[in-house]
Amino acid sequence: MTARPDLAPDRPADLPQDWPHRAASRRVIAAHQYWHVQDMGPKSGSAPTLLLIHGAGGSLHSWADLAPMLAVHYHVIAVDVAGHGFSQKGRMARAGLEDIAADIAALAANQGWQVQAVIGHSAGAAIALQLAEMLPLRAVVGLNAALSQFEGMAGWLFPAMAKTLSLLPFAPHFGAKMLGTPAQIDRLLIQTGAQISADGRDQYLTLARRPAHIGATLDMMAAWDLRPLLGRLSQISVPVLLLTGARDGAVPPRVSVEAARALPHATAHIIQSYGHLLPEEAAGTIAPLILDFLKTALAKAP
Repeated sequence: MTARPDLAPDRPADLPQDWPHRAASRRVIAAHQYWHVQDMGPKSGSAPTLLLIHGAGGSLHSWADLAPMLAVHYHVIAVDVAGHGFSQKGRMARAGLEDIAADIAALAANQGWQVQAVIGHSAGAAIALQLAEMLPLRAVVGLNAALSQFEGMAGWLFPAMAKTLSLLPFAPHFGAKMLGTPAQIDRLLIQTGAQISADGRDQYLTLARRPAHIGATLDMMAAWDLRPLLGRLSQISVPVLLLTGARDGAVPPRVSVEAARALPHATAHIIQSYGHLLPEEAAGTIAPLILDFLKTALAKAP
């Protein structure tokens, strides 16, 4: 890919030396933000470009195992979204679903990425479907797709709490102190039903100790509203594959099944023995399913 004048030559200054695929990391300036991106695989015009989008509270480290498997066949780009991980938002916070998708679309245009498919994890799956309305995508893959509003009291309580906390200047620092302990990370992982490596657990611990990352997560939760997108699922015509773990403790598997019924060209598969972090728990299991789906979806005339 041709270098652009607005592409900073350095990696994020605070990127840990042992961060997964650090050599593939770059810092990009676009859409009033500093983006941390990783770029791997063939970059010739014959290799379709895939964009990988993590969920709320995560980062592009989520794709550490899956991305190289996809990069054998595709040009793969992963991004840290909206101030998460090692990206930095500008002064004007843009944390809602439509704003995040619009900023990613602007980033793709700025860098000349001709994205043909988007793979999103959890909230990243909602961003992927939103992007299907903004970009000429040919396929979407959702992993543990968070495609339902909070239910019952949580529907108004959780966003309201996040909005209140996001307005408090000390909240990100307080959150980092509260969440940035091994015991808290272990507790959160247990709640998701996920079983990941010790390295993966340490990477989440690194993120949890970053006040900017906690602040970005709070901002995203406070602004998150899926209702408009959910109301338009029947109008999204691209092929969609939804994979979810049977043990997912964060997003019940039925959410993917119900979303697949609403989408015109979608299939849902429940993967046994895994939880909410399919890209980290089950990369070797889901990679063949994703590759088979993309081979068929991208072979069709656009």
